[in-house]
Amino acid sequence: MVNSKTFFLIVNVFILVFINSLTINASEIYDVMEKGNTYYRDGEFEQAIEEYSKLVDEGYLGASLFYNLGNSYYRIGKIGLAILYYEKALKLSPSDEDIKHNLNFAQLSTVDRIQPLPTFFLFEWWEELLGSFTENGWASIIFILYLLVVIITASYFFARSVKQQKLILFSGVAVLFVLAISISLLIVKLNRDATVKSGVIVEQFVTVKSSPDPKSTDAFVIHEGLKVNLEDKLDEWVKVRLADGKVGWIENNYVKQI
Repeated sequence: MVNSKTFFLIVNVFILVFINSLTINASEIYDVMEKGNTYYRDGEFEQAIEEYSKLVDEGYLGASLFYNLGNSYYRIGKIGLAILYYEKALKLSPSDEDIKHNLNFAQLSTVDRIQPLPTFFLFEWWEELLGSFTENGWASIIFILYLLVVIITASYFFARSVKQQKLILFSGVAVLFVLAISISLLIVKLNRDATVKSGVIVEQFVTVKSSPDPKSTDAFVIHEGLKVNLEDKLDEWVKVRLADGKVGWIENNYVKQI
């Protein structure tokens, strides 16, 4: 039977091994990023992409990684892939002004100018609010608001006068209201990210079909760099919807999911 000292020794060994593996991985990630950055500074953009892509292939996510990949692809004229990785970076860091600037700049090189369907201004505000933070950002806000509710509740019982209690009560109601809104936003965002998929066209131009069949009628033509919603998939085909409401089918290797 293992005694307590032996048990804690085993636990400590596992913790040290785990921490050491994290340190090694972090060091390896840093080395690859630095190598890619060096290639980029030297104007060797293909080699920079190769280094950055190693991390992507390993499943690493990071706004800086995607941003650097976007910059590298833009430098070699692959606008679709540049916009794809700017969008990926923006998804992880929605308030980053550098990412927004470069994304907008890259979009100036696209051919398609799609006019989105008009929406009610309240829906526009809701979408802007929803996209102002990532899921982790909204979760952090909810946690902070929850702590405020706990503190306000405790303060209510220690208030020295009825006036202070009323002030604390009103403050608590206001914080609870904001907390409820934040929870609603997080739920909507989680549901949106799980159900609504978007992608970027990476082929120079694509003929959209009316059905998932190469012999079907041509619906319209779209070009590299256009952002589309991905609504359905059938074998090697994916159904796309444009911002103006047009719908059609394309082969799934022409589009990359954000």
